[in-house]
Amino acid sequence: MTLVGVLALQGSFNEHIAVLRRLGVKGVEIRKPEQLQNVTSLIIPGGESTTMAKLAEYHNLFPSLREFVKMGRPVWGTCAGLIFLADKATGQKTGGQQLVGGLDCTVHRNFFGSQIQSFEAEVLAPEVASKEGGPETFRGVFIRAPAILEAGPEVQVLADYPVPSNISTSPYSSGEEQKENVEQSKVIVAVRQGNILATAFHPELTADTRWHSYFLKMANEIAETSNSQLQLQVNINYSQKQLNELPIFQ
Repeated sequence: MTLVGVLALQGSFNEHIAVLRRLGVKGVEIRKPEQLQNVTSLIIPGGESTTMAKLAEYHNLFPSLREFVKMGRPVWGTCAGLIFLADKATGQKTGGQQLVGGLDCTVHRNFFGSQIQSFEAEVLAPEVASKEGGPETFRGVFIRAPAILEAGPEVQVLADYPVPSNISTSPYSSGEEQKENVEQSKVIVAVRQGNILATAFHPELTADTRWHSYFLKMANEIAETSNSQLQLQVNINYSQKQLNELPIFQ
């Protein structure tokens, strides 16, 4: 059975594990660095990002998480997980928080507002729908949700969402910093960059399993590519060895 790690420091890790179970996949709770050695892919769930960061720092998880991402292992961050994976975060509380990084983007923490401004909406994600079937829209659950303000050239945008009219009420942002991209009609809420998938909303809180299925297929594709590259290297090394063993005629 496929094993998928789910960072279980705080937040909706149980909900992710329940969805994985429905898809016939076992989710493994990850709380210590050495546990990452037992899984080949990882989900970083939504929750309170500052609290999660403090717990990750307490358990010395950040070095292992960064190495996991750098090794090209498939990682999916939802909501707070998106913040963790971003190379840069704005709108943070005083003192900020550590980030895992790896995703070439700038994310705004709590872009959509406070807890009472959480909402649900239909999110258009045709790329995911084309691979998973069903309608092109997905139910997005936005809970104190972040948003991606800028994304690098290698980042594939999977979904965006219109900027709400009440966006100026979002906390933790100064007047100057307050949504530099508000002039734009939309902000990015789902992306993929290589081995990293990130969503600003919570697919694990809906009955739709397509985002989880998409991540599992993405993980399988990465594993197959990695195995092919490894086999190619083995073949090259074997051929080189045979060449070296050929007699030299003078």
